[in-house]
Amino acid sequence: MAYTTLISAEDLSKNLFEHDWIVLDCRHDLANPEAGRIAYAEGHIPNAQFAHLDTDLAGEKVGADNVFRGRHPLPDRASFIATLQSWGINDTSQVVVYDAHGGMFAARLWWMLRWVGHEAVAVLDGGVPAWLANGMWLSTEASLHVRGDIAEQPALTSTVSVADILNNLSDEKRTIVDARAPDRYRGENETIDPVGGHIPGAKNRFFKENLQADGRFKSAEQLRSEFSAIISDPSKAVMQCGSGVTACHNLLALEVAGLSGAALYPGSWSEWCADPSRPVA
Repeated sequence: MAYTTLISAEDLSKNLFEHDWIVLDCRHDLANPEAGRIAYAEGHIPNAQFAHLDTDLAGEKVGADNVFRGRHPLPDRASFIATLQSWGINDTSQVVVYDAHGGMFAARLWWMLRWVGHEAVAVLDGGVPAWLANGMWLSTEASLHVRGDIAEQPALTSTVSVADILNNLSDEKRTIVDARAPDRYRGENETIDPVGGHIPGAKNRFFKENLQADGRFKSAEQLRSEFSAIISDPSKAVMQCGSGVTACHNLLALEVAGLSGAALYPGSWSEWCADPSRPVA
């Protein structure tokens, strides 16, 4: 049985050293980019390798056309496949990704693996705190794997461009959902968002609303009820955030809820607000 959305700490512990299981540590701190690597060195789930948001899960901020693409634009697909191969991932691998932030960063890698057609990837529900709460241990030993042979397959995801979002301002065919904290959505946090506000018409669903008090995801039934209140048709919904990272958390929650089909706007607010001609609400 493949795990394709979430996996519990108990189930991971039972399969941790199974052949062709790959575990990736996605811990990160937006204010301190090396914090995740330091945390990994101090103790990580045994057999896990480290994935860095800025270098492994994002591409160049400025494209070949010299246009800013956002703080964490998607990397070139071929480069990302090479990164996955370096971690030992095969087409047959079960991949498990985790962080210590309720899936805030791990969901990005979950989505990206689906972006290149790999379905057997799951986020550790509750992350490191859940792992430790289940009596598991952390290791300081490096984990090395033989190079994998994963190849790009048809995407299991969809994306929209900034042009699509611009067109949506007039035709309003899609529901835009912003995963940032409410103060950022309202334009009240200039430390993180120098240009405050949100895309006109966008609704707000803070990614932490997907979680229970213990940091694990809410039930599929509860998520379905909550999302259905703001999205009538997932196939006509677009998830965005500050830079296309936490938007993936909402996409994961939608998948858990059985509401598949929403798209990601990878450039998100950081790309949108870089052009002063684009309207801001």
